[in-house]
Amino acid sequence: MDPATDYRQRLTDRESHLKTLDTTLARFGTARLSLAVLILIAAWFAFAEHFFPPGWLLLGVAAFAALVIAHQAARRARARADRAADFYRKGLARIEDRWQGNGQQGAQFDDPRHVYASDLDLFGKGGLFELLCTVRTRMGEEHLAQWLKSPAPLSEIRARHAGISDLKDRIDLREELAVIGEHANVGIHPAALLKWAETPNRLVSPWMVWAGVLLPILAVACTVYWGVTGIGTPLYLTLIIETIILSILRGPVDEVLNGSETAFEDLRLFSELLLRVEREQFTAPALQALMARLSSHTRKASRTIGSLSTIVTFAGSRRNQAITLFAIPLMYTLNVALVAEGWRRTHGSVVRSWMEVIGDFEALLSLAGYTHEHPADPFPQFVEGPASFAATDLGHPLIPAERVVRNNVSISGKTRILLVSGSNMSGKSTLLRTVGINTVLAMAGAPVRARSLQLTELQIGASIRINDSLHDGSSRFYAEITRLRQLFDLAQGSRPLLFLLDELLQGTNSWDRRSGAEGIVRAFAARGAIGLISTHDLALTDISGLPEGALVNVHFQDELHSGRMIFDFKLRDGVVTKSNAMELMRSIGLEV
Repeated sequence: MDPATDYRQRLTDRESHLKTLDTTLARFGTARLSLAVLILIAAWFAFAEHFFPPGWLLLGVAAFAALVIAHQAARRARARADRAADFYRKGLARIEDRWQGNGQQGAQFDDPRHVYASDLDLFGKGGLFELLCTVRTRMGEEHLAQWLKSPAPLSEIRARHAGISDLKDRIDLREELAVIGEHANVGIHPAALLKWAETPNRLVSPWMVWAGVLLPILAVACTVYWGVTGIGTPLYLTLIIETIILSILRGPVDEVLNGSETAFEDLRLFSELLLRVEREQFTAPALQALMARLSSHTRKASRTIGSLSTIVTFAGSRRNQAITLFAIPLMYTLNVALVAEGWRRTHGSVVRSWMEVIGDFEALLSLAGYTHEHPADPFPQFVEGPASFAATDLGHPLIPAERVVRNNVSISGKTRILLVSGSNMSGKSTLLRTVGINTVLAMAGAPVRARSLQLTELQIGASIRINDSLHDGSSRFYAEITRLRQLFDLAQGSRPLLFLLDELLQGTNSWDRRSGAEGIVRAFAARGAIGLISTHDLALTDISGLPEGALVNVHFQDELHSGRMIFDFKLRDGVVTKSNAMELMRSIGLEV
């Protein structure tokens, strides 16, 4: 069954379940109202008419309390069912190219100084991150963003391929992880959680432990002594000592307890995610290795966090009036804080590892979901040898399927550079972005939008969306040469550079532009880099000083019909032979 059909069937089932739950909730509302009226009537008969003893009203109150609890459970079930239906609505939107603006856009990860993130539309509305991201935690967001911004080693890419293949058809797992938790929004803030987990313990003096153990025992003994002899002085003295100690330790004790409660709000969703992930059996070695890291001293991560849940429950109980009566004699807050610090001392150091595991797992799961929803997109094939990129039917993954135009692109063998000429709006910049964004996918371990793609390991660098900056006080030309300096540095690294240069050096005069462009292209070629350069300037199509066949000219062309420019966006060999600038100006009424 194809993904779209499967999703529609599952969505129909979830929406049917939602209707059933809505009916159940309506009945609960009616039952609560009816029972409340009956209790009031019964109370009148009990107190005004003395028809039966008032104590029997407790049965009605208990029934009403049980009804309220069941009603709340039904509401939670309804919320999860709605999130399950939404999971498939969003999946269908991605498959049908209706997803733009409805997902997590990752704008916080965009960096205008990054060598390709802004140029290739990785983040923001309609960006690659929004298309891919289905995570529940901040760690998952951060890991996925980092995978897109930093090409992985080939060994890691192959491990991700195996993990994605293992995960891609586990739809039930992806659905369950999507509906876990009380709220649908992304939870778990890594910085705050790590700060709590890795903060050194404050209650470390041995006398604090002894005070927490011995003084409550002494208070109990003094209470018994008072009951037997009628002498309360020892108890009073013990309570005074306990009060003084609790007053001295109030600051660090409150800090420990409040920090534990705050941390557990994040850990609650974390625990549910871990519990569900731990139940799954994986075959991919990379996933098995991740699961092996979900433990602390041979205890599973979810069980370890469960023990913290008990501690947090006791911490919250200190506000209960019944507990307050015994808080001083039993040194309640000190003992709960000591237990919380014991948990942090034993397990706090592995919280970072758990977060790394969940971050990696969620990033993999996002790529697995994308793979499942786009079964025609293959994994790229990585080859050895000099830098190369050879794609058949290469398309842009952010352009809807009914509008995308696919092209064959080959930079391999003698060919090191494609110089793309063409008129305005003909598709030159889109081609550069298409090559770049598919290379991002390939180097992140994801499938690509092509019939096939063979490439070597590559580092990407782009100069496509370079503009002047009033804030930085720099011109477009200065911004462009600054980016080119970054790309030169990358080209000297261990991984070959794939450079994407749109309208190279357009911010300077034609003489400087030609001579500068020739020097830049020769420098990149000498460093073993490959790439694409787009240009309106046909003088750049004859760059000298390169080995024979190293630079290949390709172009896009257009036609003017009835005053309207027609583009087919198909890549052709050779240099473009016409320009549409004059025709475009005349078509809008500019007589030139």
